[in-house]
Amino acid sequence: MSSLRAPEDGQGDGDPAGDLRSVLVTSVLNLEPLDEDLFRGRHYWVPTTQRLFGGQIVGQALVAAAKSVSEDVHVHSLHCYFVRAGDPKVPVLYQVERTRTGASFSVRSVKAVQHGKPIFIFQASFQQTQPSPVQHQFSMPTVPLPEELLDREALIDQYLRNPELQEKYRVGLNRIAAQEVPIEIKMVNPPTLSQLQNMEPKQMFWVRARGYIGEGDIKMHCCVAAYISDYAFLGIALLPHQWQHQVRFMVSLDHSMWFHAPFRADHWMLYECESPWAGGCRGLVHGRLWRQDGVLAVTCAQEGVIRVKPQASNNKL
Repeated sequence: MSSLRAPEDGQGDGDPAGDLRSVLVTSVLNLEPLDEDLFRGRHYWVPTTQRLFGGQIVGQALVAAAKSVSEDVHVHSLHCYFVRAGDPKVPVLYQVERTRTGASFSVRSVKAVQHGKPIFIFQASFQQTQPSPVQHQFSMPTVPLPEELLDREALIDQYLRNPELQEKYRVGLNRIAAQEVPIEIKMVNPPTLSQLQNMEPKQMFWVRARGYIGEGDIKMHCCVAAYISDYAFLGIALLPHQWQHQVRFMVSLDHSMWFHAPFRADHWMLYECESPWAGGCRGLVHGRLWRQDGVLAVTCAQEGVIRVKPQASNNKL
């Protein structure tokens, strides 16, 4: 059975011993075992919507599933549905079913439960490492390095210092800045205020977990990536429409991920996001997580409900 160990001090290339441990490992994804294949998860960060963050549920479910497989198999895909709104006031119970254990592939099903009802259903497939001569991938986009870009806090501060920014957007940015998110984010080519009126449903970020995780277990890095992958993801579908419409309700319906190569979730990765379609009060978003050396590490997809109310088109930022 996989133990999903936290890394020891001093592991990893160029990471000094004694670095602050990532809260994603020590708290957010640290489940309490209650019985065989039964775990309890608690909450670290709750969005302003006062619903549970979907990335937390996906990450915790993958932690629970990974604890029921052997050390030599790793997740290659997961698929899940959010079926009820989560309650941030109570913990989540994760019930694991060992659906199949094969020679090369194993499947685990997880049900997340609150108040006696499922809020989330999840399946993950794990595979033993198998080399193959059949290999290809897309090319990573050419973008500025993370060291050349403003972090989230500095970028928000830059927007807030613009006298042309309308008060309602100023309030929203201050609310975002006050959130203690366990992820570092640097937006690639951030839009100017005037560009916000005419945006494509595409955006790229450099992302990584705050704090130190280390080499450790690749399973833990996959769980952290599951958490990261849901942050601001569905909002990409709103970029061309945010000028005309105000969001009344937006929530994820499903989430899928495919894991292609080992990576460090506490190292900068490029998150390339785009929304190929929106309609019928739903939006679809695709994403790719690239390592800095150009290797495609993860791809993901999500569909969600987006309900808006009409808004006057002559508003200024």
